[in-house]
Amino acid sequence: MTRLLLVEDSEDVRETLAYLLTREGYEVVKAADGTKALESFAHRTPDIVLLDLMIPEVSGIEVCRRIRTTSDVPIIMLTAKAGEANVVVGLESGADDYMTKPFSVPELLARLRSLLRRHRAVEPSGMALVAGGVEMDVERHRVEVDGRAVEMPLREFELLELLMRNAGRVLTRHQIIERVWGADYFGDTKTLDVHVRRLRAKIEADPADPQRLVTVRGLGYRFHE
Repeated sequence: MTRLLLVEDSEDVRETLAYLLTREGYEVVKAADGTKALESFAHRTPDIVLLDLMIPEVSGIEVCRRIRTTSDVPIIMLTAKAGEANVVVGLESGADDYMTKPFSVPELLARLRSLLRRHRAVEPSGMALVAGGVEMDVERHRVEVDGRAVEMPLREFELLELLMRNAGRVLTRHQIIERVWGADYFGDTKTLDVHVRRLRAKIEADPADPQRLVTVRGLGYRFHE
């Protein structure tokens, strides 16, 4: 059974979501604030996290950041604030995806299934991917940049893998979203922009002047060989 950590301070929302998710076959671990969320994460080891942005004690942003220091578990950030700045902050803290309240339950379930499916998929690889000073071991989920180990959550890892497998080729934004987030992705392109920014911060000497992951204006992105 898939264990899901649900972090939501509104009792009504928390209990309603917990009921619906339990009915769908999830084992739901509930937390009403950031402190309890971190304790539950450490002791219950969830397979996926639904994390509200605005929670007491420790903020959702900080909870996400702390989880990312030790785990690449899929995280969906929930926010009642639709502003772009809030979405970007959530994604840059390490979330894989976000949903703005109110949202439909079928859409939430679809995103949970998509993230879990991709997280659990193991793609065998007989050799490492090497391009532009970056070395990736897909099977062991390891990345080295100029000989230095770099930690990456699932989406960043998948994005980098796609780009490195197509090093030298231009991939359109649509191609990237479809192949990393899936053809049934409901979100917008801000998610891709933030993940590219996060990835550049880890693989570029100067993220403001990228030499490895470059933008091809009007088309998409290319990873230099």
